Amino acid sequence: MAYHSIEEILQYCKIRNKKFYEAVLEDDMEERKVDREESMKQMYVMWDAMLLASTSYDGSVKSASRLVGGQGAAMEEYRKKGNTLCGDYLNQVIGQALEMGESNACMRRIVAAPTAGACGVLPAVLIPLFRSGQAGHRQIVKSLFVAAGIGQVIASRAFIAGAAGGCQAEIGAASSMAAGALTALKGGSNEQIADAAAMALKALLGLVCDPVAGLVEVPCVKRNVIGAVNAMTSADMALAGIASAIPADQVFDAMREVGEKMHPSLRETGEGGLAATKEGIRITKTLAR
Repeated sequence: MAYHSIEEILQYCKIRNKKFYEAVLEDDMEERKVDREESMKQMYVMWDAMLLASTSYDGSVKSASRLVGGQGAAMEEYRKKGNTLCGDYLNQVIGQALEMGESNACMRRIVAAPTAGACGVLPAVLIPLFRSGQAGHRQIVKSLFVAAGIGQVIASRAFIAGAAGGCQAEIGAASSMAAGALTALKGGSNEQIADAAAMALKALLGLVCDPVAGLVEVPCVKRNVIGAVNAMTSADMALAGIASAIPADQVFDAMREVGEKMHPSLRETGEGGLAATKEGIRITKTLAR
C-alpha cells in the first residue's frame, strides 16, 4: 500500500468523495494491478479464514505448554448462564478473543491481524455482529479494508511487532484497527474512523511485551480481550462525536517513540515484566525440564 498516513487517506477520500474503505481498496487494486472484484475476493478469503478459525475452535485442546486452552469454552459456558456483569455482545467478544488466541497457541490456523499474537482482537468484535445478523459478509469485508489501511499506516510509521515496540505494537495496533473497522461498520464518518483508531491506540501506549517462558500464551491470549474491548469503547466514543485530541498519525508516531525507548527486557525477550515474576520464572523453569 502507498499510504503512509491516515491524513493521506482522509484527503484522498475528501477530494474524490470516497469512503475510507474505498481508498484502501483502490490502493490495493493499483498496487497489485487487479480489478475491484479480485481485491474484494482476497479480503473475503481473509474473512472466511477468521470464521473458520472460530467455528473449528476446540475447547478441549491445550497448548503444548498446557498454559492455555479451554478458556474460550469456559467463557461461553459462563455467558450462556445469563447472569454476567457485561452484556451479551461484550461477553461474546471476550469469548471470541480468547478462542482465537488459544487457537494460535495451539498451532491452529488463524489470521494474523496484524500479527499472530494479536489475532483475536479483530475477529472478536466482528464475528458476534455477523452471527447476530447485525452485519453481513459484504459489510464486514468493507470494514476489513478499513482495518487493513489503519494497520498499514501503523506499520509504516511505527511497528507492529512486539520485539520492536512491545505489545502496544501488537495488541495496540490490532485494537486501533478493530476500532476503525467497528466505526465504519456502524456508519461512522471517515474522520470518526480516524478518531476511533487514535483513541484505541492512545489507551494502550506503553503496553509491554513480556511473554512468560517466551511463549505467545501468557499474558498474550488475555490481552486480546483487552484489545477487543478497548476497540469497542473507542468506536462508541467516536460514533458519539467524541474526537481524539491527538490526531491518529501523531499517536502512531508517539507509539514508535515509546517503543524505541522501551527497555529490551520488555520487548518479547521474556526477561522482564510478568515473565520476571516469581511465578513466571517458576513456569519457565518447569517448562525447560
